[in-house]
Order: sequence, then C-alpha cells, then structure tokens
Amino acid sequence: MIMTRLSIMMFLQFFIWGGWFVTLGTFMGQTLGASGSEIGMAFSTQSWGAIIAPFIVGLIADRFFNAERILGVLHLIGAALMYMMYTSTDFASFYPYVLGYMIAYMPTLALVNSVSFGQMTDPSKQFGKVRVWGTIGWILAGLVISYVFSWDSASGITEGALRNTFALSAIGSLILGIFSFTLPATPPKAKGTASASLGEMLGLDALTLLKSRSFLVFFLSSVLICIPLAFYYQNANPFLAGIGVENPTGKMALGQVSEALFILALPVFLNRFGIKATLLLGMLAWVLRYVMFAYGDAEDGMFLLLIGIALHGICYDFFFVSGQIYTDAKAGEKIKSAAQGLITLATYGVGMLIGFWVAGKITDTYTSEAGADWSSIWLFPAGFAAVVLVLFFILFKDEKVSTDA
Repeated sequence: MIMTRLSIMMFLQFFIWGGWFVTLGTFMGQTLGASGSEIGMAFSTQSWGAIIAPFIVGLIADRFFNAERILGVLHLIGAALMYMMYTSTDFASFYPYVLGYMIAYMPTLALVNSVSFGQMTDPSKQFGKVRVWGTIGWILAGLVISYVFSWDSASGITEGALRNTFALSAIGSLILGIFSFTLPATPPKAKGTASASLGEMLGLDALTLLKSRSFLVFFLSSVLICIPLAFYYQNANPFLAGIGVENPTGKMALGQVSEALFILALPVFLNRFGIKATLLLGMLAWVLRYVMFAYGDAEDGMFLLLIGIALHGICYDFFFVSGQIYTDAKAGEKIKSAAQGLITLATYGVGMLIGFWVAGKITDTYTSEAGADWSSIWLFPAGFAAVVLVLFFILFKDEKVSTDA
C-alpha cells in the first residue's frame, strides 16, 4: 500500500513537470511573442531553482518540518503560480510567475526522494520501482497534450491552446499538494543536530575531488556539455512544431521511453567498457543528435528526427547518470552526498544557466522575419559537443568503475 502511494506521488511529480516544460518554448514564441533570449530567461529559471533548492531543503526540510508537509505546501504554492502563468498574456507578466514556480518546484525533486527513502527498507531494490512511475508520468503528459487534446497541433498553437498546459499542470499540482499531506510521516533527520554550513549545503566540501586531474576534466566537461543539453530543452519542441511535425510533444515522449530502456543497459556497458568509453559515447550521442536535427525534416527526413529524439537515452544516461556513478565512486563515504550536490549544482545550476543563455542568443542570431534557420541553430551545439568530446578524450585518464545498480 505504501509503495502504491509513493508511486502515485512520483507519477504526479513528473506528470506536472512534463505537462508544461516541454512545450514552454513553443508557447512563449508563438503565443507570447517572446524572443529567443526571453525564452532562454524563462528556461533558466530551472537553474535558479536548482541553485536555491539546497537552501530550502538544507535549511528548512532537513531541520524543522516533515518532508511530506513541505512537499504539500510547495505544490499548493506551485498550483497558484501555475494558474497565474495560465492567465499571463505577455513575457513581462509571465516571467515572475515561472521564476517563482521553479524556485518552489525544484526542491520538491529532492523531497519526493526523501519521502520515498524514508519509507523503504531496501532503497537500492525498491526505489527504481517507484521512480519509474515518474518517467511514466512525464511520458503520459506528452501523449495527453498531443493525442488527447491536440494542443500542440498547428491549429492549436495558432489558437493559443498551449496555454491549457499550465491549467493541466496547476490541477496536477493541486492534487499532489493535497495528496502529500496523506503520505507517511517523514520527520527531519537533522533536527537537533548542529546546523549545516553553507559549504555543506552546496556540496563545496567535495571540492577536494578536483585535485584529481581526471575528476577535474570530468567536472568541467559536465558543465560544458550542459550547454548543448540546454538547446534540446529550449528548442526541440519549437523546432519540431515549426517545421510541421505532427504531434511533436507526443513524439518527444519517445526520448523518455529511450531513457528508461537505456538505463537498463548502462551497468552492463559501464562494467564491460569502462567509464571513459561510456562518457564518450554519451557525448557522441549529443553530436549525432544535433546533426540529425540539422538535416532532418518533417517529410523524407522524419526518420532522422525520430532517431535524434530516441538518442536521448544514450545522451542522458550514458553521460549524466554514469557521471553520478563515477562521482559516487570517486568520493569517500564522508563526502558522497556533498559530491552529488556539487555536481548537481555545477550542471543543473551553473552549466544549464549558461546553456540557456547561449541557446537564446544563438536562436536570436539565426532567426529573422522569414523564420528560424534551424540547421544553423542545431549545428552550433553539435560542434560545441564535438569539441568537448575531443578534449575529454585527450585529457581524461580512464579509471575502473563498476556498478550493479
């Protein structure tokens, strides 16, 4: 019964995110008339949320209140902010609400994990069965948008129907907010202990790992590869919708299906070929994906677009997930949490913040009154990822990392 409730929580958590974030760029460009830089600002709120989240979790959730109660409060606040996003008519009124929403939402990613781990007797075996429902929630949100309501169809986009994605997510957030208060109690683990320092909350205790040349190369590569990653989040849906691909949001759900499948292959590949080959394959997938986007189209080149979307599993799992495993292996028992916090801050915080800014600037540069030159836009992250790949290949010394996870 508890596992079922945790699965519902995880399903709603990612259904909410997938219900609006994927189509955000298309909505802002087509309905709000936002520029590439403005769209980049909106997406970068994810990074600001990731940077601020440790303070909310470290200063409040871990010390004073039950995790499930803070989860409920944040999602209720999120429901109100999401409704305000639904009613916004221009970028100036929209931006403060999306910023506030992501500051409220990003800490909930850690909170749902805390609630789950707090109820599990063997998290290493049980968590995956709960977390997979988050992926299912994200996939279903995309399918609903495309195949049930057709909000991302050409006529739907023209009529401003993508605005309804915020109403859908607001309802989901309201439901999860209320549902959270029925979850099993997850009291603060750090209550009554010494206050965590600012450095501990941000993972700065793990900076000693950077003394290792290989980890330093990996760390910098992780930050840099987030620049191409930002192009996908920000531009993929507007690109597919703009060139006339039908049901673009539903087709993008193929990326999450791929992610769920390749995560199963990751341990085998990692154990057989090593961490360097695994990370290189992940980066190579970014290069190939964007080259396929640059030369694909909605007709004869449709297969290139679908393969590019399906590469998401290799792009994400083989670099970011294997990178988390590598970080865990490099860190001693004392700083494992700090090391994961540091790499998260560096990638989803700093790296993605830079990435969304660059993606916005590049999109504006190659967009005119005639429309966007998508081929040039996609070749930039392809070339950038290729440079990172070559530097990583030359500078990173392979190490033995194994996993049975």
